[in-house]
Amino acid sequence: MIAFVSGPVAALTPTLAVVEVGGVGMAVQCTPRTIAGLRTGEPARLATSLVVREDSLTLYGFADDDERQVFELLQGASGVGPRLAQAMLGAHSPDALRLAVSTGDEKALTAVPGIGKKGAQKLLLELKGKLGTPLGTGAQAGPGRAVAAAGPAPWTEQLQAALIGLGYASREAEEAVSAVTPQAEAALAAGGPAPVPQLLRAALQSLNRAR
Repeated sequence: MIAFVSGPVAALTPTLAVVEVGGVGMAVQCTPRTIAGLRTGEPARLATSLVVREDSLTLYGFADDDERQVFELLQGASGVGPRLAQAMLGAHSPDALRLAVSTGDEKALTAVPGIGKKGAQKLLLELKGKLGTPLGTGAQAGPGRAVAAAGPAPWTEQLQAALIGLGYASREAEEAVSAVTPQAEAALAAGGPAPVPQLLRAALQSLNRAR
């Protein structure tokens, strides 16, 4: 198993980081939250989990060992593969997932793309007691608190950091965040978290149209 990769970041996309390790570029699948903390050309260390399939080897990367552990534990539930597990961590921090499972928060799980009401109910039953108790480092009970960050609107900081990490100027990133704010506010008003992966895609589309 490849426990982690460490080296300069060679390239970034909204869902992928290429980390140079010993002259070899390692392609690592990451959530937008993890991508937001990386910068091209700067050193990085990502905890990783290697998923082996008959036709592929996929390396998933995480900001820390706790996130990787939750990723692997989530796959212990029936119907949860690596992509869905990563989507869950893209929508919620590890502690937010622990809190959702421990309190039976069905709405938090249905906020994840690909999880419906029945799926959320099943996951809550299967995951109960498996993720551990919240560590108190990022889970918030209120709507829209899907990521651990300070400030009234953490998704804006996360989205802007991801765009800057992808090479856009601060002003461009701010304009793109403003462009997708109505979409984020609609999601928050509906009682769910701000869908950062979808917001990032929409922000990139707005930037491409502007160029």
